[in-house]
Formats: sequence, C-alpha cells, structure tokens
Amino acid sequence: MNFELFIAKRIIGNKAYKNSVSAPIIKIGIAAIAIGIVVMLIAIATGLGLQQKIREKVSAFNGHIIIDNYDTNVSDESQIPLSLDQDFYPEFTSVEGIRHVQGTASKFGVIRTEVNTEGIVIKGVGSDYDWRYFKDFLVEGRLPDFTEKLNNEILISRYIAKRLEFKVDDKFQVVFADDLQSIPRIIQFKIAGIYNSGFQELDEKFCLVHLGHIQRLNRWKKDEVGNFEVFIDDFSEIEIKGNEVYEYIPSLMNATTIIQKYRPVFEWIKIFDNNTSGIIAIMILVAGINMITALLVLILERTQMIGVLKALGSSNWTIRKVFLYNASYLVGLGLLWGNIIGISLLFIQNQFGLVKFPNPEQYYISKIPIYISLDYILLLNIGTFIICMLMLIVPSVIISKISPVKAMRFD
Repeated sequence: MNFELFIAKRIIGNKAYKNSVSAPIIKIGIAAIAIGIVVMLIAIATGLGLQQKIREKVSAFNGHIIIDNYDTNVSDESQIPLSLDQDFYPEFTSVEGIRHVQGTASKFGVIRTEVNTEGIVIKGVGSDYDWRYFKDFLVEGRLPDFTEKLNNEILISRYIAKRLEFKVDDKFQVVFADDLQSIPRIIQFKIAGIYNSGFQELDEKFCLVHLGHIQRLNRWKKDEVGNFEVFIDDFSEIEIKGNEVYEYIPSLMNATTIIQKYRPVFEWIKIFDNNTSGIIAIMILVAGINMITALLVLILERTQMIGVLKALGSSNWTIRKVFLYNASYLVGLGLLWGNIIGISLLFIQNQFGLVKFPNPEQYYISKIPIYISLDYILLLNIGTFIICMLMLIVPSVIISKISPVKAMRFD
C-alpha cells in the first residue's frame, strides 16, 4: 500500500484523533463543504430553471426565430402577407438544428361584451402549429382543433377570462376594423380552453384562433401567412442559427430572434448568471477557508508525528501528501453529504413545487422552477474539489518549516 495513503488512513481512523481537539473543527470544515454544495446546487438549479421557463414562455408565443417581411412594422399585427410556397417550409433543410417551422398571422381586435371591452391580439394558427407549450399552459377546457375546416373556437388566457368573467364554452364577439373610416367586422368566438403562461405581458393580449379568420379579415389567399415561426433544437445556438436562417431566406425577408425582440427580458435573466457565479465563488471561498483552518489545526495537533516522520527520513513533500490525502477525504465526505441533501431538495421541489415566489407576476412564474442536469452537478463537484485542494496546498507548506528535533519535543 502507498505509504502516504497508509499514514492518512491511520490518521483518519485513529480513535484518539476522532476524540481530539481538532475533531469539532474538522466536522465544521466538512459541514461547510456540505452546506456550500447545497447552496450552489440550489442556486444553479433555480437560476437555470427560471431562465429555461421564461425562454419557453416567450418561445411559445413567437418561436425562437421569426421570419417576416423586411419593413418598418414593429407591432404585433401582420400587415404584408408571405406565401407558404417557400424553400424553407415546411422543412428548413438548409440549416441544421431546425426542429419545426410554422406559419401564423396576427390582427388587433376588441372584445365586446354588454358591460366591457378589451383590446387583444388575435393570433391565427393552422394545422402545422406546435401545441407542446400550450399543453403545459392549459388550465381549463381543451386546446382548439384547427386541423380541419374553419371553426370559431378560441383559446384565451386566464388573465382575460378573469377580467371579463368568461368561462369555457362562453361565446363573445370580437370587433375588427382596419381604420376609423372602414366598416368594422364582427366575429363571434366560442371559448374552447383557457391557458395561463404566467407571462402577463403576453397573456393580457394574445388569443389563438384558426388562421383562416385572419386570412379572411385581411383578404389574403389560403396559402398566405403573416410570418413564420422557427423552432431550433439548442437554444444556446440561437444567435448562430438566427444568422444562418437570415442568410438562406429571400432578400425581402427578415429573421429576428426572440432575444432581439424581447431584449430587456433576456438582459434581465442574464443577471441570474452573475448572481449564481457570485454565490458559487463565495461558497467555495468559505468552504476553502474552513478546510484550511481544519488542516492547520490538524498539522498543529500532529506536530510530533511530523517530527518522527522527518527523523525517519521522510521528505517534506511526502509528509505534505499525507495531510493532503487526509484533507481530500474530508472534502470528499463534505461533497457526498452536500450532494445527498442538495439533490434530494431539488427533486422534492421539482416534483411537488413546495416553494413559491411571493410575487409571481414579477418572475413570470408562481413555483420556483428547477433544472436538474448531471453535467453541471459533475462540473460543480469536480471544480469544488480541485479548487479546495489547490487552496490547501499553500498552508501545507508549513510542514516544511517544522524542525524534527523541536517537533518531537512539542507538546
């Protein structure tokens, strides 16, 4: 057996050591590592979870990349139609990593009831629409069926339903007018379902109907839409894919990523990365300082043993490795307990959502979301272990300053 490992195991397993003065300090060091890992896991999991949920909510209403006409229109209303006869529709084969392409169109309207009116954006979607996000948002009723012929079903938000006291299967009229001089057109819709994305900026205005209504209101052909929504496989490549899509579409079309369209929102969620990085740095520093203290106390307590080993011919580096092996065991023990506690808490929150935001409208979600991935868990543990061990190399230099003669007389 390796000499350093043998001595380290003897130190760790010695009952006298476990009952020594250094034992409480060692336990505090292990606890600091464990608490640090728990805090870092929670910070990363909640930060990534919140970013992912917000991205999903914005993507549900816009896709990841929006292809529309190159004009000065910055509103949510589609004005100039695009033909569905495009090389990139229905499959965008020119760019890798494109998951889905769908055609949509939007138009402003006003909900009219006997006592209230409410301005909304009617979004027309067709049989190619990807409902995966709205399946999660649905809170009442069902999703509309737009795979067949034109129908008057509509999906509204819970925000609008509460304001206008609507329920599933209720009917209401929406008034459309291109300008003040034109005769308004009225369509009666029936509520098929009610959704709640938690993103009030979008919930307060978007309702989903059959694409045919927007085509008829705008006098478009059946193969014309207002824009194309493109979904990609990997959101981290959205800027790259946005540029690639722009290069392959016709020159009169523009490609805009949701990061460009909702820049304030995405700038805001970037702050979470800075906060998480700060928490990780502080926790690793605190854990490292505690382990340095524990190592120094351990060295002080084992001064006589160090003197004996030096007298027997052991080098300073050999003795330092004994204590570093011992410290690595203690760090590993702290990491083990920290992961057990931290990952258990994350799974509980992910399954039951016990902890909620006090102001859900501020964070666009009610329950604190959790994102669990083996990648960041392994990187966090490996990084913490390496940094702690590097921090412990410096204080272990004190061993080389210990004189064998004085150490064996030390009491």
